Formats: sequence, structure tokens, C-alpha cells
Amino acid sequence: MTPFTSQELRKGFSSFATGVTVITCLDAEQNAHGITISSFNTVSLEPPLILWSLKKHSRLMPNFEVGHKQLIHVLERSQEAMAMHFATVKEDQFVSIPHKIAASGLTQIEGCAAYFECETVSVHTGGDHNIIVAKVLHLKHSPDSQPLVFAHSQFVGVDSST
Repeated sequence: MTPFTSQELRKGFSSFATGVTVITCLDAEQNAHGITISSFNTVSLEPPLILWSLKKHSRLMPNFEVGHKQLIHVLERSQEAMAMHFATVKEDQFVSIPHKIAASGLTQIEGCAAYFECETVSVHTGGDHNIIVAKVLHLKHSPDSQPLVFAHSQFVGVDSST
């Protein structure tokens, strides 16, 4: 038995500021889906690897198995509404979202601070989540963009003047 509740743990975790991403994928019928994820992290430069996690029982999990591609969008400071939009499951997610189809066929949301096109190389169980390790195949970034950050259960900006 742990000496703290899951709610206390969640509040403690919120002290660690994270970037905010939306990850897009294609299902077996080539329909586009997107989900907001803040559990994104770098793993390795050689080879170029990242990791992120998703609930084990997410309906999107089959789209992120080994060999599947995804496009990770690092959201820009002004994209709070985008983060909230993709935080809940809905039909036709991209109808009102400025986007294009990348060369890979994945949906690319416009105006993000960075993009990482990746392919899943391994999936590991981590409690109630799966840890997805993916190889970066292509990247694009806008060095002048300010990333959206999430800390203490709210969106914050980064002051790069210091």
C-alpha cells in the first residue's frame, strides 16, 4: 500500500513542467486521429529515439504498435485550444483544424513549434500505460516559436528572454 493517494501523486507530478504535443496517426482504414500527450521525452541522439506513453486500453493503441508511424507536433504557445481539442475523443477531429497531409500520409497540424515523424520500434508496459519508443525519421522545427508548457495543471509559456 502506498502512503499517498493517486490524486496526491497527480498533484506532485504536476510540479514537473512538460511540453505539450499532439500526436497524429492513421488507423487500419487510413482514417486520421490525434491525441494530446504531455509524456513526450528524448531518449537518444544515435539512433534518434523518443518516447511517450499512452493508456494501455486507449482505443488508439493499435495504431502505435511496432512498425506504425506517427507525427508528433510540439505545440506552440498560442495553441492551448488545440491541446484541449485533441484531449478528448471526437469524430472528425480535423474538420476545423488547419492542417495538411504530409508526404508520409500523416496529418500535419499547421503552426506548431516542431514536428517529428517517427516509427514505433518498441512498446513496453509501464503500469496502466504503454511506453512507446519511436525512431525519428524526419523533423522540422521553428526556432523562433515558443513552446506550450503544462505545469501545475495549467498551460504556461516559456520566457526565453532570461
